[in-house]
Amino acid sequence: MRRLLSPVLCLLATFPVAASASAQEPPPAPPAPTEVARLLTIGQAPQPARIARDVRTLAGFGTRHTLSETASPTRGIGAARRWVQAEFERIAAACGGCLEVRTVAEVVTDPPRIPRPTEVVNVIAIQRGSADPQRVVMMSGDLDSRVSDVMDATSDAPGANDNASGVAGTLEAARVLSQYRFPATIVYAVLSGEEQNLNGGRILARYAQAQGWRVEAVLNNDMIGNVAGIDGVLDNGTARVFSEGTRATETEAEARQRRATGGELDAPSRNLARYIARMAAYVPQLQVRMVYRQDRFGRGGHHRPFNEAGMPAVRVMEAHEHYDRQHQDVRSEAGADGRVRRYGDTVDGVDPAYAAKLTALDAVTLAGLAGAPPPPAQVRIEGAVSPDTTLRWTRPPAAQAPELAGYRVYWRDTTDPQWTHNRWVGDVDHATLRGVVIDDFFFGVAAVARDGSESPVVFPGPAGSFGGY
Repeated sequence: MRRLLSPVLCLLATFPVAASASAQEPPPAPPAPTEVARLLTIGQAPQPARIARDVRTLAGFGTRHTLSETASPTRGIGAARRWVQAEFERIAAACGGCLEVRTVAEVVTDPPRIPRPTEVVNVIAIQRGSADPQRVVMMSGDLDSRVSDVMDATSDAPGANDNASGVAGTLEAARVLSQYRFPATIVYAVLSGEEQNLNGGRILARYAQAQGWRVEAVLNNDMIGNVAGIDGVLDNGTARVFSEGTRATETEAEARQRRATGGELDAPSRNLARYIARMAAYVPQLQVRMVYRQDRFGRGGHHRPFNEAGMPAVRVMEAHEHYDRQHQDVRSEAGADGRVRRYGDTVDGVDPAYAAKLTALDAVTLAGLAGAPPPPAQVRIEGAVSPDTTLRWTRPPAAQAPELAGYRVYWRDTTDPQWTHNRWVGDVDHATLRGVVIDDFFFGVAAVARDGSESPVVFPGPAGSFGGY
């Protein structure tokens, strides 16, 4: 059988194609990647009531515009970020100090949207990994809000869905995951300056580079609470994940290699999106729609600065947007038909149960990534004018991957959106697929932990590289 109906089941199937990694058969495979016990619990742990409370609190600051009041204890972005910091500190206290809470800020002048020197402040909480703390996976939400005029820093801009929902989800993921320990580091980030030219993301991307973090994934959550689209569709069971298909930092030499050998659909961000789609199996009544675009048409989000810095990053968001609730002054207007049309991003436009589902998707993804070994490095492929295909990779230092059980080789038809074939090959650094012609498929390799947690699939060459160790 060449295709399965379910993308999730496709990822789990082992097809009867001969493979050879060594002279002996590999040891038994760890559990399937959708049978990791703790992820079953994490997938149902986020609480809608807590998310609803946090959205109400954030909307209650009146406006969170990047240029708004910073001294008031009750209004403006200053009050909002101090509340976020205090909330992270409460979570840290509850887990015995497992989170390091800090601010990452720069003074920015970026006309026309930041016309005067303004401190753009991000609040982050770092949950250090036990084995490889420099390997980082991140979840982010945007703190700032706006109305119709992007420069209006004084009018009420509750920003309940855009993006108190993403901030609330990030806080909730920290509450859930801080109860566990992982080999890699998880960073929970609340970013400012998104509406003013994505400055908060740029600041944190520079900070990550300065810290020497090997960023494996950034999950940017921007609007995760609306279920009623302006298109009239009600959908509380689908999330969209946007991802770039080729790396923003690709060199001309790398582009020439990609054009010769493939990889247009296999940047690390795209394989991160495929990974997230697989993780939806842990969240009841949720599916992922992958969108092969960095972001919505002609629009941008806070994952983009990380892509521009060469880091795998995607946007996680609701399936159907309602544009009357985005970037609008809060108001009501009578239409030509006499019906009243309401505008503004208020709390009644957020469905906490749906936001909890998308938060759960983030949480199981972060836990899966941080619990898995690092993605294989220096993945190479050979097999031109041959009936067989061979993949090679380097293994990480043992101290960075104490949980490593071995590797799975994946392949798919070049027109398939998901990895459909896989073979467990054990704890080796190469594998040969006998009778699988390199011309007809795309290939990749994933690292597997003893409990079944897997890294994303890594496509060979610079087009798909997640970096080194």
